[in-house]
Formats: sequence, structure tokens, C-alpha cells
Amino acid sequence: MQAGAAEAKIREVPTWRESALFSDMERDALEYAERMTITGERVGEELWTRLRRHFGEAQMVELTAAVALENFRSKFNVPLGVEAQGFCVIK
Repeated sequence: MQAGAAEAKIREVPTWRESALFSDMERDALEYAERMTITGERVGEELWTRLRRHFGEAQMVELTAAVALENFRSKFNVPLGVEAQGFCVIK
């Protein structure tokens, strides 16, 4: 939310496919993040083509790194019992 995302939009991330709040660019980025996250999923040529319409090479690297970092955190924090630190409380 600090970056400008509306709280209503953040709440709809779990249902992004059905939500009218997301642009085509956001939907493609969310699909990319899902495919990166779910074991066995692949990023096919069709999705890659859609992503390249929205993002340049540097942006794709940054998006990929951000998703990979969040995946790392989820794999690292859970087994160690690292809980939210309360820096971003969404009510």
C-alpha cells in the first residue's frame, strides 16, 4: 500500500481472475507469479509474449527477482516459524 496500491485491490489479489480491479498487465504479472510459484507449472511462450508487451527486459528481470524473493521467503520463514513483524498491517 505504501507504493500506492488501494486496499480494496490488495484484498482482491486471491481472486484476481474474477476481479474487475486488475488491468491486463496486472493479470499477466499475477499469472506469471503463480506459474513461478506452483511446482510443476511452466511459463509458456504465449504468456511470455503477453508479458513482453507490458514489460521490457530489465522490468522482466526485476519482476522475476521479486517473485523469486517472495518464494524464497515463504520457503525459508515457515519452517523456522518466522512470523509477520507487524510492519504492514492490513485490516
